[in-house]
Amino acid sequence: MSVIQRMLPPEPPPPALAAGWSASRIIGHLFLAIWIAGSVALFLFLVGSYDSQKMIQYGPGYLRGLWITLQLVIISVVLGAILSVPVALGRMSTNKVFGALAYVYVYFFRGTPLIAQLFLIYYGLGQFRGALETVGLWTFFREPWYCALFAFTLNTAAYQAEILRGAIASVPVGQHEGAAALGLPRNVTFRKIILPQAMMVALRPYGNEIILMIKGSAIVSIITVFDLMGETRRAFSRTFDFQTYLWAAVFYLLIVEALRNLWAVFERRLTRHLKR
Repeated sequence: MSVIQRMLPPEPPPPALAAGWSASRIIGHLFLAIWIAGSVALFLFLVGSYDSQKMIQYGPGYLRGLWITLQLVIISVVLGAILSVPVALGRMSTNKVFGALAYVYVYFFRGTPLIAQLFLIYYGLGQFRGALETVGLWTFFREPWYCALFAFTLNTAAYQAEILRGAIASVPVGQHEGAAALGLPRNVTFRKIILPQAMMVALRPYGNEIILMIKGSAIVSIITVFDLMGETRRAFSRTFDFQTYLWAAVFYLLIVEALRNLWAVFERRLTRHLKR
């Protein structure tokens, strides 16, 4: 360093850094401001262009579609959770046959689009109507709602199986060894010790999976199921008003936000003992 450089005062830091505002923080606040401005503009637009006559005419349809969406998601998630347990155990099994079957199942339903699976069940099984009538299953698979429920159950079971398998694998080996040292049977060890600890780890991924199922349920409108999106498409076909899709987006956003907050409360209550 030269004598002149020693005599010069040090350069002041950039104003943003001096005030504790880094570049990433400024960009983050900028995007937040844009998001808030866009939300306010959308709200003002919906309020300004609100048509009470259309809401009276199509509002009940939205509510019916919302109820069908909630039914479809809740039932498929519950059935998928039941199916995911043997699939997850098969993925962890040392039996090569069970392990291979579980792997193929998970690989297929996680690796292909949900809409393709829905079409395979709704349109594909219709090619085997005679065989399905023989075994008495055609009354089930001829209904679009049941086909959607079947496809959603198989799809979410594959994802939930991987969530459960990862959660079980995260439980320390010492828990298994301690239970074995106490002479506990393996099924009791799994139900009373391993599974409760694994569920704590799996809570957040389960919440994300439910949210994804809610948003993915909109595709059932393609096979003539009048869920929330199906009712929206019907309202648009009669009014040609793009606001019908805006209102649908608002409904989906409210559902997801309500579920996110309820799941956060549920998670805090179940894990409150870990924070003491």
